[in-house]
Amino acid sequence: MGARTHGPRSFDAVEVGHRETEAWAAYYRHEWVDFLRASVGMVAAGFGMRRRDTLRGAWLVLRANQAWAPYPENDPVRSRELMRRFYSLVAREGSLALDPARAAALEVEWWRVHREHQHDGDVTTDDLVGALVDLYAYVYTAGPEDVRPAAAWRVEAMDLSDRWVRNGCDRYDPLLAAERRALVASYAALLDAVGSRPSV
Repeated sequence: MGARTHGPRSFDAVEVGHRETEAWAAYYRHEWVDFLRASVGMVAAGFGMRRRDTLRGAWLVLRANQAWAPYPENDPVRSRELMRRFYSLVAREGSLALDPARAAALEVEWWRVHREHQHDGDVTTDDLVGALVDLYAYVYTAGPEDVRPAAAWRVEAMDLSDRWVRNGCDRYDPLLAAERRALVASYAALLDAVGSRPSV
């Protein structure tokens, strides 16, 4: 069997960035079928798992986001459990050495910080960058400073997304294209940081 062409250290940054843009847009429009479709593409491009695990993982990501979506009454405990199950699939592939519960906690933590950043002026951009640095450094066993550029670009994409939401979630709004460019830049920076780093 040949080596996988895509995986968590050899992903296509353009494809993952495009798919995540589609997922974020669908999330805020509550278009869950579109979100699932984007999630399948994002998981496939970003992790390179077998098809069955890709479909299962995309479903878990969908359900975790649906549990998180209501504001202010959401279900972070269920979101963490669903993301733990997702990261268990990732860990089973053997490409990343991680504890699924820890990875899930860090994942949902940046969701929390982002939501507070949206609604609380005391939560800064630096706080959000820090939450993403924590996630990336743990999942990819990378140095925090190595992954900081990727985190900063992803936060830029979030800020553009938040502006897009405030503008009414129009799919033809140029902010969506700007968000896509920022996400592609984020994943390109992440690939630069972790692409040649061997698994532990």
